Amino acid sequence: MWESICLTVAATAGNNIGKVLQKKGTVILPPLSFKLKVIRAYALNKAWVIGFLMDIFGALLMLQALSKAPVSVIQPVSGCGLAILSVFSHFYLKERMNAVDWMGIALAAIGTIGVGAGGEEQKASSISIFHLPWLAFIVAFLFILLNGWLRIYRRQRREQELMQSEVVEEIIYGLESGILFGMASVISKMGFVFLEQGFSKLLVPTCIAISMCCSGTGFVYQTRGLKHGRAIVVSTCAAVASIVTGVLAGMIALGERLPSAPMARRTLLLGWLFIILGVVLLVTSTRLVRYLPRSLRRFMQGGAADRNFGLRRHGSVHARDSSPSAVIQAATLHHLMSSPSKEKA
Repeated sequence: MWESICLTVAATAGNNIGKVLQKKGTVILPPLSFKLKVIRAYALNKAWVIGFLMDIFGALLMLQALSKAPVSVIQPVSGCGLAILSVFSHFYLKERMNAVDWMGIALAAIGTIGVGAGGEEQKASSISIFHLPWLAFIVAFLFILLNGWLRIYRRQRREQELMQSEVVEEIIYGLESGILFGMASVISKMGFVFLEQGFSKLLVPTCIAISMCCSGTGFVYQTRGLKHGRAIVVSTCAAVASIVTGVLAGMIALGERLPSAPMARRTLLLGWLFIILGVVLLVTSTRLVRYLPRSLRRFMQGGAADRNFGLRRHGSVHARDSSPSAVIQAATLHHLMSSPSKEKA
């Protein structure tokens, strides 16, 4: 089990750090196209190439982890990607962090240890190939409900002549993207379970291809939410929905179960809870600090006062990274966007 946990942590680290390096590289690059000059520019950009390779390597490690452990264990641990991204941004991009950020990182780390200690190896349950259509039906039904809610809300907004996007749209887009990200992990795991049960080997690449389609569609919904809404709300809903979907779908569709020992079961559940709390704290840390009393606010901010001043000066920035657990924080984006101007100077 610990081997799978370590593979997942390494995979999510590769995905998230790779996204940051790719973002830093593309700041001085033209939009990606099939033109030879553009492809050459990307291939010669050291930061982008390293980030791309780390992202691919992380995806391969994640598939390896899914082949060894239940998705109800892997998916929550992958939510620690934001904690790894924060630590990397702090030491590599020199981004200052407040006490709430460090609390979120600590909770995510403790939760990961709890999941590793409470999780147990499970034999592959007997599942049917007809589970795939059932999963597709459940996801489609959820999306019909969410999109129906969104249409009703938009109609009410038009009747009241409200032009600005509000929190309901941000929540819906975050939930939809998180559901798709969670389903992507479950479908990838189904391919490996089918292989263990003696089905055709073609089902593995088929399930992985369907998983990639789910992830791609999730990126589209996440981008829609980030384009018009607040990154704090969209990314929090996406991260939590991804973890909950992965756990529930793994138990329902793949027959995964909680540990039989009461102590191990409690440890696993607390691990899930700590990871979710850690992710929420990391995403909302700047906003939470603003609501604290002034004396406590100064203590919690610590060395992050300069970062918060920069945020107030430049305004809010919506992170538009395509990874569910790699939503780049506003200060990181400010650092990346200011890089080309420094280089030109």
